[in-house]
Amino acid sequence: MAKQFVECLQRYKLPEFSAEWGAIKRGIEKENLRVSPEGHISLTSHPRALGSALTNPYITTDFSEALLEFITPASPDIAECLKVLENIHRFTLQNLENDEMFWVSSMPSLLNAEADIPIAQYGVSNIGKLKTLYRQGLNHRYGNLMQIVAGLHYNFSMPECFWEPYQAMCKHQGKLQHFRTEKYLHLIRNFHRYSWLLIYLFGASPAACKSFVDGREHSLKKFDEYSLYLPYATCLRMSSLGYKSDAQKSLFVCYNELETYVNCLHKAMHTPYPKYEAIGQKEEDNYLQMNTSLLQLENEFYSTIRPKRNVKSGERPLQALTDNGIEYVEVRALDLNPYAPLGIDAEQIRFLDIFLLHCLLAESALCNEREFFEVASNLTKVVEHGRDPQLVLNLESSPISKKDWANQLMDDFVHSATILDHINGGDMYTHSLNNQIRKIE
Repeated sequence: MAKQFVECLQRYKLPEFSAEWGAIKRGIEKENLRVSPEGHISLTSHPRALGSALTNPYITTDFSEALLEFITPASPDIAECLKVLENIHRFTLQNLENDEMFWVSSMPSLLNAEADIPIAQYGVSNIGKLKTLYRQGLNHRYGNLMQIVAGLHYNFSMPECFWEPYQAMCKHQGKLQHFRTEKYLHLIRNFHRYSWLLIYLFGASPAACKSFVDGREHSLKKFDEYSLYLPYATCLRMSSLGYKSDAQKSLFVCYNELETYVNCLHKAMHTPYPKYEAIGQKEEDNYLQMNTSLLQLENEFYSTIRPKRNVKSGERPLQALTDNGIEYVEVRALDLNPYAPLGIDAEQIRFLDIFLLHCLLAESALCNEREFFEVASNLTKVVEHGRDPQLVLNLESSPISKKDWANQLMDDFVHSATILDHINGGDMYTHSLNNQIRKIE
C-alpha cells in the first residue's frame, strides 16, 4: 500500500500528502418538495414550527413555499454531516401538517395549475421582499415548473492547513489567497470537463409525471398512464424541461481567472435582454422582476458548479469573491438519490471526494470558448442519452465513446482514491470507486 501511495503522489507531482490534509470540509444543501398524502404538491405556507425561512440557518425554502431546503454546516466528518442532515429531516417531518411528506425524486409529483404553485415568502423586511421579488422574476422568466425541480448541492473545500504546503510544492510565489483561488478555478475547469460522468453515474430522473409537461413541447415517450420518459435519459432535471435556461445558452462564462468570471456575470447582470424587457420591470405599482437584464442576480446563472465564499451581511457574492477569493466550491449537478433515505449516502460522498480531489490535483488547461460549448454539448448528450451503450462524446474536438472515456477517468481516479484511503485508513474510497466502475456499460 505504501508503494502504491507513493506512486499515486507522483502521479500528481506531490512529494507528500499529510493525513491532516484529508480533513475535507463537506456541506450538503438538499431540496425537498412537500406533497400531500395523494402525491400533490403542497399549496400550504411554510410550516411555522420550522421557524423563519429567512433566518433559520438549517431549514429554509428555495423557489416555492413547498420546496424546502435543508442546509448542513461544513464538516470534515462524513458520518457527522449525514447525521445532521438526518436530524433536520426528522425534526421537519415531525412538524409537517396535514400528513404531508417529502417527494423522494428530483422531478416533481402531481401538479395542479402552474399558477397555483406558491412562491416563497420571506416576510416584510427589505431583504425578505427582495428575495420574494427575485423569485417572482424567475416565475415570469421561466415559469414555476422549472423552479420546483429538486436537487442536491455538495459543498467542498480543502482544510486550511493544506494550502500553504501545497503552495510551496507548486512553487507559487504569490499571495496564499490568490493561489487558493487559482487552484479552485483549476478544479472547476476540470469539473466542467468531466461532470458528464457524475450525471451518468448518479442521474436519477429519466422520467417525469405527465402533468409536468402539459402544454409544453417535448420528445418524451409514454411509459404508463401517468409517466413519460426518454429511453436512455439519465437526468431530465438538467434537460430543457428541467433546471436550464435557454436564454443563457450562448453565455460564455470563463473560469480561467477570477476576474474574467466575475466580469462575465457582472456584464450579464447589466445587459438588457429583449424577452425580459418585454415582460417589463413593473406593472403599475407592482414589481414583476428585479430588472430586465439577462441575470437579475449572479445566482440566476445556471451552472453545474459554482465558486463560493461565505458573505457578510449586505455583501454581494461577486464582491465577496473579488475581495477575498474563493473559499469553497458548490457542486450543483446531483439528483436526489431516491434509494437513499437522505437523498445521498456515504458511498456517494466518498466518490464525490475522489472526483473533486482529482479535479484539484490533476493538470487543468485553460478553457476557451470552443471547449466551453463542447463541454455543454457533452453534458446534454449524457442527460438525454447517457444510458445508450453506443453514445459518442467529444474530447478536444475528437469523438470518443462514453464507455472508453469513463473507463479512462476511473483509471485516473484510482490515484485520488488511494491517497484518501491511505490517510483515512481502510479501503472505503477504493470500494466506492469500484462500485461506480461496475455501472459503466
